[in-house]
Amino acid sequence: MSTRAVETWTLDPLKGFVNEVSARLVLLMTPAGQVIAQHGFSRAMDVMSAAALGAAIMASTAEIAKQLNQPPFGALTHQGERHGIFLGAVGTNRGSIVVLVVYDLDASSAGLVQLFFEQLATELQAASPKDSIPKQVLAADFERELSESLNTLFGR
Repeated sequence: MSTRAVETWTLDPLKGFVNEVSARLVLLMTPAGQVIAQHGFSRAMDVMSAAALGAAIMASTAEIAKQLNQPPFGALTHQGERHGIFLGAVGTNRGSIVVLVVYDLDASSAGLVQLFFEQLATELQAASPKDSIPKQVLAADFERELSESLNTLFGR
């Protein structure tokens, strides 16, 4: 499975995390769903769908927390018969990064993913560029940048 990134500083922490938790799929994205890095996806449409859904879930739960007058939830875990999904956010010098992880229950567990998520968060915070300005989420030439990002993520 391939691991690719638009923001290259995310690659080493992501690869280490994937190896530790035996993740099937991982997305690193902005809260708006703009993909920064990915592991395990083979089709651009799957990445875009997962990013949109992950960002929407994080936004929805943040709003629920707000309605309950509490801080946003730190992480979310969902488990089915064979797979689990983990969603969490990491604060970096480049802004917040949402992490979506899909794992097989026969190869990993929610506890293992949560444990190594903390390590991933620390590594992403340390690796994030301190003196650079983050890219705009929706730049003026969004379509061209999206195409370039998808080409980078899928090696085209």
